[in-house]
Amino acid sequence: MVTIADVAQKAGVSISTVSYVMSGKRAISQETRDRVEKAIDSLGFSPHAGARSLASRSTNVIGLQAPLRTGVDVHVVMQIVTGVVTQARKHGYDILLLASDDSKALQRAAKGSMVDALLVMDVESDDPRIDTLSGLGHPSVLIGLPEGRRSVPCVDFDFEAAGWLAVDRLVALGHERIALIGSPPEVMSRHTSYADRLARGFLAACEANGVTGSVHACPSTSESIATVDGVMTEDPGITGFFVHNEGALPHVATTITQRGVRRGDEPAIVALCPDDVARSVPGLADSIAVPAEAIGAAATDMICEILSSGAKPAVRLLPPALTGAPTAPRS
Repeated sequence: MVTIADVAQKAGVSISTVSYVMSGKRAISQETRDRVEKAIDSLGFSPHAGARSLASRSTNVIGLQAPLRTGVDVHVVMQIVTGVVTQARKHGYDILLLASDDSKALQRAAKGSMVDALLVMDVESDDPRIDTLSGLGHPSVLIGLPEGRRSVPCVDFDFEAAGWLAVDRLVALGHERIALIGSPPEVMSRHTSYADRLARGFLAACEANGVTGSVHACPSTSESIATVDGVMTEDPGITGFFVHNEGALPHVATTITQRGVRRGDEPAIVALCPDDVARSVPGLADSIAVPAEAIGAAATDMICEILSSGAKPAVRLLPPALTGAPTAPRS
């Protein structure tokens, strides 16, 4: 039987250091922590029943991994975090924020008995963290919807349905060539779940409606002006625009409107963004709200449901809805 002493010997540290790594009760250097965790994994060590019982006592803490990767919309991320924190307090839980984007932080939080459960954000279509969560045995929920078989429960906004809804709205307004001005290139290249699903719904809706659709990655800065200029120059027939890029939206909307006026068109823009952002941008034909706080609250409700009753939910998606033309005055 493998003992903690065996782990300490293999890692070249003291028994107390191994104990601190597992409990998380004292700061340990990352290099030492990695050595200990590698030794634990290679030896297949697990605490004896008494220690496991002690470690499994409720902490009333939920771990939330919210990595701030390049290209992410920090405003929306923080709204989701706000929803998680607010709802967690209603259930009597605190939140431990994990800012890293890999599996090691999840392993440390779970194996160190720092949290009762885990919520994971910024999910990719094929996310390597899913296998880690499945192997940890801790209650876990993804805020996102990966591809394929879903071994971990998921909560998210229905981005695929939002793509359909936006195209249907633009077609109803009479547009036959439509462009999705989407997430930054780095978000799309990572195959972040929401970006993939939005594009899939958008293109499927274009095909079903018999209209031409194209998807374009777009920076979240003023550089987005060049992206839109390029799209409209390459295909002057595009008059319908679906924009899902909060940082770029003001620049994109202004550019589309100005170019439309110059060439005698009446372009229409449907934006997917939080309501407060839509209200600040003039000239939108319509918008679809991203209910960021509600997403965080729904994910928290799900994880607390699992913790309290052992429920095994699968997928919950919040449906999209058109909010009507925003009332921001034209400048």
